[in-house]
Amino acid sequence: MPIEMGAAEFDALVDRALDGIPDEIAALVRNVVVLVEDEPPEDDPDLLGLYDGIALTERWGDPMMELPDRIFVFRGPLLDMCDTEEQLVDEVRITVVHEVAHHFGIDDDRLHDLGYA
Repeated sequence: MPIEMGAAEFDALVDRALDGIPDEIAALVRNVVVLVEDEPPEDDPDLLGLYDGIALTERWGDPMMELPDRIFVFRGPLLDMCDTEEQLVDEVRITVVHEVAHHFGIDDDRLHDLGYA
């Protein structure tokens, strides 16, 4: 049975997941905004998160001179897939790490090998 959770409480889970990223890695994440949306795009209704930007491995020049990359975390599908709050905490963490990894140029196949798919 899906979990029910308010937006503010869910946002706090995303914040906690971001705070769990090691400082030495978090310091390298620059010019990225993390946004929580209720639902993913209609063409991919099961999507949990999305990285919209140019990976660091593909960049040239100063990233601070560009619009920020965006990481989206989609609340609805995450709530729908989880039966317990403990499971939700874990899935939010995995989703956040997965999308941050895309910022560093790590692809889905490698993330799957690492357990973050």
